[in-house]
Amino acid sequence: MLLSPKYKFLFVHIAKTGGTSVRAALQRQRWRDPWALPIYLCNRFSHLSGHRLAVKLPRHAKVIAAKELLPHEVFASLFKFAFVRNPWDLQVSSFHHIRRERPQFLGGHTEFADFLRWKLDPQRPYQYHLDTSIELQSDYLIDLHGRVVVDFIGRYERLVEDFATACGHIGIAPPPLPHRRQATDRRRDYRAYYDEETAELVARHFARDVALLDYRFDPD
Repeated sequence: MLLSPKYKFLFVHIAKTGGTSVRAALQRQRWRDPWALPIYLCNRFSHLSGHRLAVKLPRHAKVIAAKELLPHEVFASLFKFAFVRNPWDLQVSSFHHIRRERPQFLGGHTEFADFLRWKLDPQRPYQYHLDTSIELQSDYLIDLHGRVVVDFIGRYERLVEDFATACGHIGIAPPPLPHRRQATDRRRDYRAYYDEETAELVARHFARDVALLDYRFDPD
Protein backbone atom coordinates (compact mmCIF):
# COMPACT_ATOMS: atom_id res chain seq x y z
CA MET A 1 0.00 0.00 0.00
CA LEU A 2 1.32 3.42 -0.93
CA LEU A 3 -0.06 6.56 0.69
CA SER A 4 0.71 10.13 -0.37
CA PRO A 5 -0.86 12.85 1.80
CA LYS A 6 0.44 15.58 -0.56
CA TYR A 7 -0.90 14.06 -3.78
CA LYS A 8 -3.89 12.59 -1.95
CA PHE A 9 -3.76 9.05 -3.28
CA LEU A 10 -3.77 5.59 -1.79
CA PHE A 11 -2.53 2.72 -3.91
CA VAL A 12 -3.75 -0.69 -2.70
CA HIS A 13 -1.13 -3.22 -3.76
CA ILE A 14 -2.58 -6.66 -4.53
CA ALA A 15 0.14 -9.25 -5.04
CA LYS A 16 1.02 -10.34 -8.61
CA THR A 17 -1.02 -7.61 -10.34
CA GLY A 18 1.79 -5.33 -11.56
CA GLY A 19 1.89 -3.44 -8.28
CA THR A 20 5.69 -3.49 -7.96
CA SER A 21 5.95 -1.59 -11.25
CA VAL A 22 3.25 0.87 -10.14
CA ARG A 23 5.00 1.52 -6.83
CA ALA A 24 8.34 2.06 -8.59
CA ALA A 25 6.77 4.50 -11.05
CA LEU A 26 5.22 6.52 -8.20
CA GLN A 27 8.35 6.67 -6.02
CA ARG A 28 9.30 10.15 -7.28
CA GLN A 29 5.94 11.55 -6.18
CA ARG A 30 6.31 9.71 -2.89
CA TRP A 31 9.63 11.36 -2.03
CA ARG A 32 8.36 14.77 -3.08
CA ASP A 33 5.78 14.44 -0.34
CA PRO A 34 6.85 16.36 2.81
CA TRP A 35 5.41 13.54 4.93
CA ALA A 36 7.59 10.89 3.29
CA LEU A 37 10.74 11.49 5.34
CA PRO A 38 9.02 11.65 8.77
CA ILE A 39 7.10 8.45 7.96
CA TYR A 40 10.30 6.74 6.83
CA LEU A 41 12.26 7.79 9.92
CA CYS A 42 9.49 6.74 12.29
CA ASN A 43 9.22 3.40 10.51
CA ARG A 44 12.99 2.83 10.79
CA PHE A 45 12.85 3.74 14.49
CA SER A 46 10.03 1.24 14.88
CA HIS A 47 12.21 -1.55 13.46
CA LEU A 48 15.34 -0.59 15.38
CA SER A 49 13.61 -0.14 18.74
CA GLY A 50 11.54 -3.31 18.52
CA HIS A 51 8.36 -1.32 19.13
CA ARG A 52 5.91 -1.68 16.26
CA LEU A 53 4.59 1.82 15.68
CA ALA A 54 1.63 2.15 13.32
CA VAL A 55 3.27 4.77 11.12
CA LYS A 56 3.31 2.87 7.82
CA LEU A 57 0.63 0.76 6.20
CA PRO A 58 1.93 -2.71 5.21
CA ARG A 59 2.88 -3.31 1.58
CA HIS A 60 -0.03 -5.65 0.88
CA ALA A 61 -2.56 -4.24 3.32
CA LYS A 62 -6.23 -4.25 2.36
CA VAL A 63 -8.07 -0.97 1.90
CA ILE A 64 -10.06 -1.61 5.07
CA ALA A 65 -6.84 -1.14 7.08
CA ALA A 66 -6.52 2.43 5.80
CA LYS A 67 -10.24 3.08 6.27
CA GLU A 68 -10.10 2.01 9.90
CA LEU A 69 -6.76 3.65 10.79
CA LEU A 70 -6.97 6.98 9.00
CA PRO A 71 -9.27 9.83 10.09
CA HIS A 72 -12.53 9.69 8.16
CA GLU A 73 -11.96 13.00 6.39
CA VAL A 74 -8.44 11.98 5.33
CA PHE A 75 -9.57 8.63 3.93
CA ALA A 76 -12.49 10.26 2.13
CA SER A 77 -10.20 12.83 0.51
CA LEU A 78 -7.87 10.22 -1.03
CA PHE A 79 -8.09 8.86 -4.56
CA LYS A 80 -8.00 5.14 -3.82
CA PHE A 81 -7.04 2.71 -6.57
CA ALA A 82 -5.86 -0.84 -7.15
CA PHE A 83 -5.07 -3.24 -9.96
CA VAL A 84 -6.58 -6.70 -10.35
CA ARG A 85 -5.75 -9.68 -12.56
CA ASN A 86 -7.44 -12.68 -14.13
CA PRO A 87 -7.34 -15.29 -11.31
CA TRP A 88 -6.28 -18.12 -13.63
CA ASP A 89 -3.41 -16.07 -15.02
CA LEU A 90 -2.43 -14.90 -11.54
CA GLN A 91 -2.00 -18.48 -10.32
CA VAL A 92 0.30 -19.32 -13.23
CA SER A 93 2.34 -16.21 -12.48
CA SER A 94 2.52 -17.12 -8.79
CA PHE A 95 3.71 -20.65 -9.59
CA HIS A 96 6.56 -19.42 -11.74
CA HIS A 97 7.52 -16.72 -9.24
CA ILE A 98 7.75 -19.24 -6.40
CA ARG A 99 9.54 -21.83 -8.53
CA ARG A 100 12.07 -19.20 -9.62
CA GLU A 101 12.66 -17.31 -6.35
CA ARG A 102 11.42 -19.51 -3.49
CA PRO A 103 11.45 -23.15 -4.68
CA GLN A 104 11.55 -24.35 -1.07
CA PHE A 105 7.85 -23.39 -0.85
CA LEU A 106 6.74 -25.64 -3.74
CA GLY A 107 5.98 -28.47 -1.32
CA GLY A 108 7.89 -30.88 -3.56
CA HIS A 109 5.59 -30.22 -6.53
CA THR A 110 7.32 -29.38 -9.80
CA GLU A 111 4.27 -29.41 -12.08
CA PHE A 112 1.73 -26.59 -12.06
CA ALA A 113 -1.38 -28.79 -11.73
CA ASP A 114 0.00 -30.73 -8.74
CA PHE A 115 1.19 -27.54 -7.09
CA LEU A 116 -2.17 -25.83 -7.60
CA ARG A 117 -4.12 -28.72 -6.05
CA TRP A 118 -1.81 -28.72 -3.05
CA LYS A 119 -1.84 -24.94 -2.77
CA LEU A 120 -5.65 -24.79 -2.71
CA ASP A 121 -5.95 -27.67 -0.23
CA PRO A 122 -7.54 -26.17 2.92
CA GLN A 123 -5.61 -28.69 5.04
CA ARG A 124 -2.25 -27.35 3.91
CA PRO A 125 -0.32 -25.48 6.63
CA TYR A 126 -0.29 -21.71 6.27
CA GLN A 127 2.65 -20.17 4.42
CA TYR A 128 2.71 -16.43 3.72
CA HIS A 129 4.10 -16.51 0.18
CA LEU A 130 1.55 -19.11 -0.86
CA ASP A 131 -1.47 -17.80 0.96
CA THR A 132 -1.05 -14.17 -0.10
CA SER A 133 -1.57 -15.22 -3.71
CA ILE A 134 -4.78 -17.14 -3.01
CA GLU A 135 -6.50 -14.41 -1.03
CA LEU A 136 -9.51 -12.98 -2.82
CA GLN A 137 -8.61 -9.83 -4.68
CA SER A 138 -12.06 -8.48 -3.91
CA ASP A 139 -11.19 -8.54 -0.18
CA TYR A 140 -8.62 -5.83 -0.84
CA LEU A 141 -11.26 -3.51 -2.28
CA ILE A 142 -14.13 -3.64 0.21
CA ASP A 143 -15.08 -2.34 3.66
CA LEU A 144 -16.53 -4.30 6.57
CA HIS A 145 -19.96 -4.25 4.90
CA GLY A 146 -18.70 -5.71 1.65
CA ARG A 147 -18.94 -2.43 -0.25
CA VAL A 148 -16.25 -1.52 -2.78
CA VAL A 149 -14.56 1.59 -1.36
CA VAL A 150 -11.76 2.15 -3.88
CA ASP A 151 -12.43 4.78 -6.53
CA PHE A 152 -10.76 3.06 -9.46
CA ILE A 153 -10.00 -0.58 -10.27
CA GLY A 154 -7.44 -0.97 -13.02
CA ARG A 155 -6.62 -4.22 -14.76
CA TYR A 156 -3.28 -5.90 -15.19
CA GLU A 157 -4.37 -6.82 -18.71
CA ARG A 158 -4.29 -3.11 -19.66
CA LEU A 159 -1.81 -1.90 -17.07
CA VAL A 160 -0.28 0.98 -19.03
CA GLU A 161 -3.61 2.47 -20.10
CA ASP A 162 -5.25 2.12 -16.68
CA PHE A 163 -2.18 3.45 -14.88
CA ALA A 164 -2.38 6.54 -17.09
CA THR A 165 -6.05 6.91 -16.09
CA ALA A 166 -5.13 6.66 -12.40
CA CYS A 167 -2.39 9.27 -12.82
CA GLY A 168 -4.95 11.56 -14.45
CA HIS A 169 -7.09 11.32 -11.32
CA ILE A 170 -4.06 12.01 -9.13
CA GLY A 171 -3.19 15.03 -11.27
CA ILE A 172 0.25 13.98 -12.51
CA ALA A 173 1.67 13.03 -15.89
CA PRO A 174 1.99 9.23 -15.99
CA PRO A 175 5.64 8.30 -15.36
CA PRO A 176 7.06 5.33 -17.30
CA LEU A 177 6.17 1.95 -15.86
CA PRO A 178 9.33 -0.09 -15.31
CA HIS A 179 9.18 -3.78 -16.12
CA ARG A 180 9.69 -5.16 -12.64
CA ARG A 181 9.78 -8.93 -12.09
CA GLN A 182 8.86 -9.65 -15.69
CA ALA A 183 8.75 -13.43 -16.15
CA THR A 184 10.70 -15.05 -18.95
CA ASP A 185 10.16 -18.67 -17.93
CA ARG A 186 6.46 -19.18 -18.70
CA ARG A 187 4.23 -19.66 -21.68
CA ARG A 188 2.33 -16.51 -22.60
CA ASP A 189 -1.14 -18.10 -22.64
CA TYR A 190 -2.12 -19.14 -19.11
CA ARG A 191 -4.87 -21.41 -20.46
CA ALA A 192 -2.27 -23.90 -21.65
CA TYR A 193 -1.48 -24.74 -18.00
CA TYR A 194 -4.98 -25.92 -17.14
CA ASP A 195 -7.21 -28.89 -17.68
CA GLU A 196 -10.93 -28.90 -16.92
CA GLU A 197 -10.42 -29.96 -13.29
CA THR A 198 -7.80 -27.37 -12.36
CA ALA A 199 -9.65 -24.58 -14.17
CA GLU A 200 -12.71 -25.42 -12.10
CA LEU A 201 -10.64 -25.41 -8.89
CA VAL A 202 -9.69 -21.80 -9.53
CA ALA A 203 -13.24 -20.91 -10.56
CA ARG A 204 -14.62 -22.20 -7.26
CA HIS A 205 -11.94 -20.71 -5.02
CA PHE A 206 -12.13 -17.28 -6.66
CA ALA A 207 -15.86 -17.28 -7.40
CA ARG A 208 -16.42 -13.88 -5.75
CA ASP A 209 -13.57 -12.31 -7.71
CA VAL A 210 -14.85 -13.82 -10.94
CA ALA A 211 -18.30 -12.37 -10.30
CA LEU A 212 -17.29 -8.95 -8.98
CA LEU A 213 -14.43 -8.30 -11.39
CA ASP A 214 -16.06 -9.98 -14.40
CA TYR A 215 -13.24 -12.35 -15.28
CA ARG A 216 -13.55 -15.54 -17.32
CA PHE A 217 -11.21 -18.46 -17.92
CA ASP A 218 -11.51 -17.89 -21.64
CA PRO A 219 -11.92 -14.13 -22.23
CA ASP A 220 -12.68 -14.77 -25.91
